Amino acid sequence: MADSPRPRGRPKAFNDKTDQNTVQTLDRAIDLLERLAASAGMTLSALAEASGQPVATVYRALVTLQLHGMVEVEGPNQLWHIGGGAFRVGSAFLRRTKVVERARQPMEMLMRETGETANLGVEVADEVLFLAQVETHQVIRAFFPPGTKGPMHVSGIGKALLAWYSPSRIEGIIARQGLRRFTDRSLSTVEALAESLTLTRSRGFAIDDQERAEGMRCIAAPIFNGLGEPIAAISVSGPTFRLSSSDDDRIGRLVRMAADQVTDAVGGRAT
Repeated sequence: MADSPRPRGRPKAFNDKTDQNTVQTLDRAIDLLERLAASAGMTLSALAEASGQPVATVYRALVTLQLHGMVEVEGPNQLWHIGGGAFRVGSAFLRRTKVVERARQPMEMLMRETGETANLGVEVADEVLFLAQVETHQVIRAFFPPGTKGPMHVSGIGKALLAWYSPSRIEGIIARQGLRRFTDRSLSTVEALAESLTLTRSRGFAIDDQERAEGMRCIAAPIFNGLGEPIAAISVSGPTFRLSSSDDDRIGRLVRMAADQVTDAVGGRAT
């Protein structure tokens, strides 16, 4: 029987991700973009040292990226930054992610009702990726700008997703990412994380109690698709002197209500 035709635009080796089917120059350029995105600006020499690439190679890549608006250089110290072109490319991801648009109004309502910053995040490559934020007007507040990434086991959003993942999926994430300790409250053992996820599932929302940063707490709830699978999560974050444990049940209900509204808006079903 003849082989079924390949989808258009896919070469025969589409599923082969070995080195022979990757473009090394492009891979290195993307590495430079990721390093710049995670920084407040880097010099050419610092970027070369951090990436392990020769200065001349890094310079050629930066100039090429600059021509496409992906990076910019400014100031007397010649600091390189992410450019507007990278934002436009990244915005295309948000445009195709319906959940961002549907979550905006519930997040704004959540911020008004709790007085704290509301966040929206998803899991990408075993990490939490923050997609949107509605900031509180308080002087001291949590700040997770869109594009920020972080470990799942010390994140309210991360734990809200993990609690509804299959055991094998959780095991895979832990095997690849580990359970790094950030504070004395970090869940750095499989047993501690499992206990937290069980509690999260039973009450319907997750709590990050100073597990990533001292003095900061977060409460989060998952958003589901039509199959009842967690695809994103909404959270509120703030300092412990305003977001205390005595508020967990009240704010947890509000966060879960906001997440359920987004679930309904995207045609999903909560479990």
